[in-house]
Amino acid sequence: MLKKPFLYVFLFSIIILSACSSSKKVIQQNSTLKSKSAKIIAKALEYKGVRYKFGGTTKKGMDCSGIVYVAYASEKVNLPRVSREMAKVGKQTTLRNVVKGDLLFFKTNRKYRKINHVGLVVSHKKGSIRFVHATSSRGVIVSSLSEKYWKNAFVKAVKVL
Repeated sequence: MLKKPFLYVFLFSIIILSACSSSKKVIQQNSTLKSKSAKIIAKALEYKGVRYKFGGTTKKGMDCSGIVYVAYASEKVNLPRVSREMAKVGKQTTLRNVVKGDLLFFKTNRKYRKINHVGLVVSHKKGSIRFVHATSSRGVIVSSLSEKYWKNAFVKAVKVL
């Protein structure tokens, strides 16, 4: 008689312990992604104030896709070098589900109607999305998606991590 209750307790314990183990793995994966995106954002923000340079990827000059390319590369994530090609990588998401480290893509040239600009999300609080990017007039800056210019030029958001 003593063997059956022991068996039930033993099996119950194994189930509980294995459930805890799998949730630890999920938590570890989530914290790894968060720390990776935090490092990517920190790298991108190191370039804040750097002047714009077409094709630039250094503190001497940076363009919009250059800053994203360099920031992701710092965490060994390889992306294409051009914004319209970057837009083909990852999984599209909604603005509501955008998180730090996601990419925002824009069409800023009405004549060509192709994606030609990218920004890296640095914060998303209460519907307010801020992103780091490089503009030809002001260099590397942080902007808000609620600004009329960026809201009108916005095309899509993509999760890479």
